[in-house]
Amino acid sequence: MTWAQQTHEPQKGDDGLLEICVDNAEGLRAAIEGGADRIELCSALSVGGLTPSVGFMQWAGRQPIKVSAMIRPRAGGFCFSGDEVDIMKREIDAVRQAGLSGAVLGATASNGALDSDVLATLCRHAEGLDLTLHRAFDVVPDQRDALETAIGLGFTRILTSGGKATAVEGCERLAALIEQSRGRISVMPGSGVRPETASLLLERLSVTEIHASCAVNGPEQDPHLVELHFAARQMLQTDTDTVRRLKRMLSESRVRRSA
Repeated sequence: MTWAQQTHEPQKGDDGLLEICVDNAEGLRAAIEGGADRIELCSALSVGGLTPSVGFMQWAGRQPIKVSAMIRPRAGGFCFSGDEVDIMKREIDAVRQAGLSGAVLGATASNGALDSDVLATLCRHAEGLDLTLHRAFDVVPDQRDALETAIGLGFTRILTSGGKATAVEGCERLAALIEQSRGRISVMPGSGVRPETASLLLERLSVTEIHASCAVNGPEQDPHLVELHFAARQMLQTDTDTVRRLKRMLSESRVRRSA
């Protein structure tokens, strides 16, 4: 059993949980140093996150933090073919073999609703892992119905911006979803969550966990790499101080609520 599997989710009275999404080893180390409680492990965060490599999963499984891996085999929409579902099942196998604590899943049907058949197949295959429904939830036509579907499938939480580009913009819908959930599932705000925006979310929403990248612009890349399309001019990188500030805000919010 890895260290990550021995840790616990926040219970009543805990500080609250900060999940940081990362797509490289440097980002994971920065998140740990800043006090993150859980990692969403990805590749290609520039397109919303794809399945990380097996090597990255195995390396992350040796780090002192809970890690959930994104299971998304390609960029674009969330309507997956039978072949892609088979690939996703194999990626779930890699998550388990790496000793990670969870998997992040999502799939939609041709009508835009959650694909309960595909998700049921994936959830059964991921039995024993901590399951997050990712932001495929934000493209469904009826989030109230989708929340009930997620509960029925056994997800621990839903990562959502309330169907908007950012969680702040979707704050009203997030509040309604939290009220509907009645503690049966965690509604975890994500997208555009930073210290500058988190205060509004934490004041208006009763949440026990939040999701962020805490990324800042890194140094400019080698112009030749940019010219050959191997890199963007400025690459985003996880910032330890931003993680630390956001964790402090979450902790202080929980203290105020419990006072």
